[in-house]
Amino acid sequence: MKNICIVFTFIAFAVLLTSCNNKSDEYIDPRGTDYAGSESCIQCHQSQHNDAIHTSHFKATSPGTKENILGHFVNGKNTFVYSKNIKLVMENRNDSLYQVVYKDGKEVEAYPFEILFGTKHAQTSAYWKNHYTYELPISYYKLINSWGTSPGYSATTLNFERKIDKECYACHSSNIASQYITTSSDSLNFLTMEIEDFMNKNTLVYGIDCERCHGPAKKHVQTHLKFPDLKQAQNIVSFKNLTRQQRIDACALCHSGNDQVKLKSRFQYKPGESLNSYFRKNLQLKEDLNFDVHGNQLGLLSQSKCFIKSEKMDCMSCHNPHQDSYKSMVVYSKICVSCHQESKHKPETIKNTSKTIMANNCVECHMPKQDSKAIRFQQSNTAPVTSYSLRTHKIGIYPVPKK
Repeated sequence: MKNICIVFTFIAFAVLLTSCNNKSDEYIDPRGTDYAGSESCIQCHQSQHNDAIHTSHFKATSPGTKENILGHFVNGKNTFVYSKNIKLVMENRNDSLYQVVYKDGKEVEAYPFEILFGTKHAQTSAYWKNHYTYELPISYYKLINSWGTSPGYSATTLNFERKIDKECYACHSSNIASQYITTSSDSLNFLTMEIEDFMNKNTLVYGIDCERCHGPAKKHVQTHLKFPDLKQAQNIVSFKNLTRQQRIDACALCHSGNDQVKLKSRFQYKPGESLNSYFRKNLQLKEDLNFDVHGNQLGLLSQSKCFIKSEKMDCMSCHNPHQDSYKSMVVYSKICVSCHQESKHKPETIKNTSKTIMANNCVECHMPKQDSKAIRFQQSNTAPVTSYSLRTHKIGIYPVPKK
């Protein structure tokens, strides 16, 4: 009897081990069987994963939960006034979050926060309806630590019917697939058929994950788990092996604006490919186009002498894609000085600029914050229009800030 128990225990333990070893193989990614999912990366890349999950890339979209929301839901900080008898209130109800419309003090309708877009500077939200997502009219802005109109929305007229295009998800998520539904009707002996392109919420992969930048990783994970002593990365895109243009293209996929003619969906792009097969230059646009500080960081950088004269400079010369932007400007100044060791400032600049900025904050003068022409908002129907400011990526010489 004792031997039987021992054998049974051994079998049970073996089954448990087998289950653990095959756990990654059981995962089914909505992008296809070539994908392993970001969770599989933790096994070998714990430190990179720990950093990445806190970045703006990873949180480009996220579920609309209390843990992810940025805005206030307490009285006095959660109300947007549209008129003397219409207001919208951000409310927390039974652990779910809503934008609730009140008319003459009575609730008219409520829309849930289901998907959150952004986390670094601002956060816009969306809700699902009939297989589509719609943008909520009020967003949260860190600049004012308060709610304001979502980009392009009116401060006097409510609108819950702005549909979010699939290509918006192509830069804010790692996947969302279409679901084609065919409908037919027979009216007066005429058969009609319609095909609608719905979005399948079950295929949404939140944020920009590991495989969005490094490509499908299923074979990579399987190979390195089977041969843990391998030093050279197999079956994965390593950025150190890409050319400068390939590295730039990987970032430009989402950081070069929407001014080009789209040939294929961004979701089809794999790192290492050329963007020439995905976008075509819009010939109607002028060469001296004044790029907005929101959305076209590469366009601005490409106008900089630093970028034009360098054979090596790319986005990752200043940014670590596994980490958020450095909060300390000193770090960026060291990067600047690595190429500009002999830079000399004009006497006027030295006179009008503090020594601290001169030594530790190059970007304050050479990459100043500028107002976006694409994004403006209001805090109520009577509030002035507030500009949304971001740091320009056009490195240059600008008016010197006063001491």
